[in-house]
Amino acid sequence: MFKNYLKNALRTLSRNKSFSFINIFGLAVGLTTCILILLYIFSELGYDQHNKDADRIYRLAATGDKISAIKEKDWACTAAPIAWGIKADLPEVEQSTRLLKFPMLTKMLLKYEKGEKSKQFYETNGYYIDSTFFQVFSYDFKYGNIQNALTEPNSVILSEEVSDKLFGNEDPTGKQLSIGMPYGNFNYTVKGVFKDENIKSHIPAHFFLSMRNGDVGTWVENQTNWATNNIFHTYIKLKAGTDPIAFEKKLRPFLDNRAGTDLKALGVSHHLFMQLVKDIYLHSDLDNEISPNGNITYLYILGSIALFVLIIACINFMNLSTARSGKRAKEVGVRKAIGAEKRSLVLQFIGESVTMSILALLLALILVTLLLPAFNNITQKNLQLFDRKDMLVWIILLTIATGIISGLYPAFYLSSFKPVTVLKGKLINHFSANAIRKGLVVFQFTISICLVLGAIVIVRQLHYMENQQLGFNKKQQLIIPLQNQNAIKNYTAFKNELLKNPSVKNVTSGSTYPGITNVEDILFYGEGKSVHDVVDVHLANVEDNYFETLGLKIIEGRAFSRDFIADSNSIIINEAGLKQLGYDTKSAVGKIVNYDFKGTHNTMRIVGVVKNFNYESLYNEVKPFAFNKFFGDPNSYVIANVSVTDYAAVLKEIGQSWSKINPGIPFDYSFLDQDFARNYEKDKRASSIVSYFTIIAILIACLGLFGLAAFSAEQRTREIGIRKVLGASVPNVTALLSGDFMKLVFIAILIASPLAWYVMNKWLEAFAFKITISWWMFALAGTVAILIALITVSFVAIKAAVANPVKSLRTE
Repeated sequence: MFKNYLKNALRTLSRNKSFSFINIFGLAVGLTTCILILLYIFSELGYDQHNKDADRIYRLAATGDKISAIKEKDWACTAAPIAWGIKADLPEVEQSTRLLKFPMLTKMLLKYEKGEKSKQFYETNGYYIDSTFFQVFSYDFKYGNIQNALTEPNSVILSEEVSDKLFGNEDPTGKQLSIGMPYGNFNYTVKGVFKDENIKSHIPAHFFLSMRNGDVGTWVENQTNWATNNIFHTYIKLKAGTDPIAFEKKLRPFLDNRAGTDLKALGVSHHLFMQLVKDIYLHSDLDNEISPNGNITYLYILGSIALFVLIIACINFMNLSTARSGKRAKEVGVRKAIGAEKRSLVLQFIGESVTMSILALLLALILVTLLLPAFNNITQKNLQLFDRKDMLVWIILLTIATGIISGLYPAFYLSSFKPVTVLKGKLINHFSANAIRKGLVVFQFTISICLVLGAIVIVRQLHYMENQQLGFNKKQQLIIPLQNQNAIKNYTAFKNELLKNPSVKNVTSGSTYPGITNVEDILFYGEGKSVHDVVDVHLANVEDNYFETLGLKIIEGRAFSRDFIADSNSIIINEAGLKQLGYDTKSAVGKIVNYDFKGTHNTMRIVGVVKNFNYESLYNEVKPFAFNKFFGDPNSYVIANVSVTDYAAVLKEIGQSWSKINPGIPFDYSFLDQDFARNYEKDKRASSIVSYFTIIAILIACLGLFGLAAFSAEQRTREIGIRKVLGASVPNVTALLSGDFMKLVFIAILIASPLAWYVMNKWLEAFAFKITISWWMFALAGTVAILIALITVSFVAIKAAVANPVKSLRTE
């Protein structure tokens, strides 16, 4: 029976080559889209799945109670003692561990010397971890023993990629590395190398340093306060069988018991909550995340696009199959007359659609192979077609489902014809079939218009974020990190050398700069208030000309100056900070801000007010921020304002100046606008994916519209011939054939507009600074849909309109 169905299917395909091509190509593009998006979604869903017992591993995070609201967003870290305290107090905890992403250590200088030869380079994503880290997280070691990897002080674990860069194919276990940091160079012993090829984690580590060490180790051991320095990412592994919901309820009394006194002394109140480690990458967007996470919303959007593209392709199949029902009516009548049952006819037609779907799959696999390199370039991933063992199963199920869905309605429609009626040639194109076809066309273009409007909104929002006035000048600002102690000592000499360059307008330095994470903060409270009225203010220690170089606007008072000795105890604060402290902008200069530090009461005097600026991405509101001359290292980053068009030449000159002042230390740099733009890298990649697949959805919809228009023109050949004989012009005939389809597109615009407006408004809620969805976006999306549909239909209509009417009537 199957062999018979296959023969019939192939015979039908060969008889209707153009319509078969439209169906197969449309289904192939739909399957290609689905496969590519499935690969991306599976990759994003795979983060932290490699950990053994991942369902029992949680991160502890903090949220401020409403009465104090110390953070606008929840905080991804805790104080240092939380990890060992929770392990000691709560028996449900099998193991706890910490990860420390140390402030201002975005890069470290790794150096390996072998005889007279040496290799050195800056490396990112190095984290300090407890010796219990590998008892919680699962890593596959290429070299070394995971059991005792970090039992000794000053131990380092390298990723395979970093190990290859330093040691080639050698086993580096036991070898010494020099790691350069702003506060000195420290020797570490390599204790292991982990395989990083297939690891997808919210911890994108290139190397791990033992928490016990000669650099920050003493500082870490002295962190005994339960309320301050909340910069430790704390993870716990619960014992098997523990109810996480019941356990989480114990966190508040645990914190009240352990940290109550310290929190009260600071005048703050918060509590802990748990995040399943498998959920962090896609579902967590807290302050001080280890690295930018993914976004589950984009997966929903892409998954919807894949589904809609496939539905559009299936609708094309349904429409073309039912539209050409008259061509197969006699076949159905004959089969029924000789005893064929409706069930066998349904199976035959579904078999034909599944056969088409399988043929489409073969074409889709070729397209996926060709497009995957470009898709990897867009997504910045290394996706492979059969990375997952179950991918083949998914593809087969998707193909069969596509074939069945595509053929289900045509099968029941075609098999319902009465043999007596069709054999007499009295088959009428039923109103219900026409209505369903028109409804499916409307559905296709509704989806397409929604996707077009969505792509417009996403692109406009990203353009807005990239070009928004941030309150400072981000253009032509060269950032040079000073991640080495000698480089910090030589800062003044390097600055003077830079200022000799005519392309360099100004040079300054600071402990941080806008666009990167800054965890330095302090709890201030205003005059006449108490420690219970604290405001969390982020801090930066800056050089005197920091404001001038970055273009930050002082709206009251003054900037720092060497002429004022007392500036070491002064502060310049932004408008958001003043508002929360209860001060008025006009009268704030000269006011006192209070803070308690290490058990002593201290004050600072406001000497200036800086206009609000965005030092974080536009996802976040402007928070309280202040500049000072006391907390933090002012020489962490050099900021040079350059005015030049030939950047290659000026960078070469600056690099030579660096090598002259800091011989043996690699020159590293970035540009401030690029650093700020990195906050939106994943959004831009998602935007590109959405835009490309929106175009594909529209093309598939147009392919189906083209087929329907061609069939409509074929059915009305005699009518067109008669109209032309009676004097109808080409534009008249074109308008006649195009009019019905244009009405359907207008209906789709009316349905799609409010739907797309609602969905995209929901998406925009994630941004603190966002665009307004304007009327012109709807007009543009509608115009695009109308023009594309008109071009598609007009091509067929004009071809029919210019045909010789004599030949048309003779054909009939």
